[in-house]
Amino acid sequence: MSHKNISIRDANQRDIAAIMELIHLKAEFDGCPESVEATPEKLELDLFGEKPLAFVVLAEVDGDTIGLATYHFIYSTFLAKPGIWLDDLYVKAEYRSQGIGQALMLRLRQIGEEKGCGRIDWTVAVSNERGINFYERIGAKIINKVKLCRLDGQILQ
Repeated sequence: MSHKNISIRDANQRDIAAIMELIHLKAEFDGCPESVEATPEKLELDLFGEKPLAFVVLAEVDGDTIGLATYHFIYSTFLAKPGIWLDDLYVKAEYRSQGIGQALMLRLRQIGEEKGCGRIDWTVAVSNERGINFYERIGAKIINKVKLCRLDGQILQ
């Protein structure tokens, strides 16, 4: 099923409920639904407050929100340029393989170009073969020589 009325746009405060729904669906897809601590109030402050910490691009089909890309800006000292860190890319299952993920990534590339970014970085689960294939199709290099490191929870305190 191909949809003609796909639109990609920046999210606004009225989209918080749809963003929350997509975050929960993404967490289920990733196999960690219990890990979502986001609340509508926290998202409103962090995404749409005086100094946004992150940004959201939404995909809509016929007015229904069906996908998102969340991102924030990073900086590469090697390039001496800003970059984009793609945090989440998610399209509802029934809308996959219809160019929606590609449209979201195209919008991120446009944002990167507008902001003078040197690159877009993100992670993909090694078990997500469909995602890896998609990223390779759109021209991404999959770098296997690094591992994600994280300090969180008690360690941060």
